[in-house]
Amino acid sequence: MGHLLLVPLEDIVVFPNMSVNLTVDVGDEERVLLVPRHENAYAKVGTVAAVTDRVRLPGGARAVTLDGLHRGVAGAAHTDPLGRLRVEVEERPDDEPSDGRVRELEVEYRAVVEEILELRGDDGRIAAFVRSITEAGALADTAGYSPDFTFEQKVELLEKLDIRERLELALRLQRERLAEMQVRRRIREDVESGAAKQQREYILRRQLESIRKELGEDDASVADEYRTKIAEAGMPDAVREQAERELARLERVGEQGGEASMIRTYLDWLISVPWSKRSEERLDPVHAREVLDADHHGLDDVKNRIVEYLAVRKLREERGIQEDKRSGRS
Repeated sequence: MGHLLLVPLEDIVVFPNMSVNLTVDVGDEERVLLVPRHENAYAKVGTVAAVTDRVRLPGGARAVTLDGLHRGVAGAAHTDPLGRLRVEVEERPDDEPSDGRVRELEVEYRAVVEEILELRGDDGRIAAFVRSITEAGALADTAGYSPDFTFEQKVELLEKLDIRERLELALRLQRERLAEMQVRRRIREDVESGAAKQQREYILRRQLESIRKELGEDDASVADEYRTKIAEAGMPDAVREQAERELARLERVGEQGGEASMIRTYLDWLISVPWSKRSEERLDPVHAREVLDADHHGLDDVKNRIVEYLAVRKLREERGIQEDKRSGRS
């Protein structure tokens, strides 16, 4: 158990094997303990780092280069005569594990990281760096290099002293990262595919418009054709006004608009109704019942009402003819 100068790191996590430059004055110290801190709350585990270079900056400030060595568990703290905070440190270098499960985790971790690097378009340098790491603990610590993980996640990784637990945590974090990247890629591909489809549809519509113009079947001629049919259909005023409103909508959205097919179907139905045509009346209740039974199953109440209506019409007509004969108007 030794005593080291404590250097707090605000929202920064430095792992073993990392090198960092800090604008701090460590005096003549050869080694210090770097401890992550957030809102005056210190992590339980820090990184023992060697002071490899000292620089005096313009204005008198000092900067140092620190190389992370291994983990250190911070204990009791006290203030030295210079007013600096020193802590008892239990240094915890990694021991190379012989657990077969650790080897399996190493293989899985490398595979996941390589997939991530492939999605990111890595030129091979980072992948080569990861492959060059032979220590299991150092391999797990490479997750700490990622800017995608939060301060809290990195502190949790730093505090894992057991190498197997550290690898399991690093693997879980990297798998979550890979899954998120894969989802983002699928969304991006879907968006790009949709944009390409819209572009193809736009080009095809423009080509179709050109073909219709060559054939004299452009939007204007279609609208004129409907306008003529509406005028000739003999519609009641209210129906004609509705048809003209729908025709105006068709002209606004164009033949290639999403609603065009529905509007045209509606207009075709309005035009097909024989508004001004009447068939010759045939007041024959017996024949009407035969037609109704042949065309419709059931609905006896409705059929009876129709037959009764025709019978009444026929009776009134026959009475009218007889009265005309009696009055001498026949």
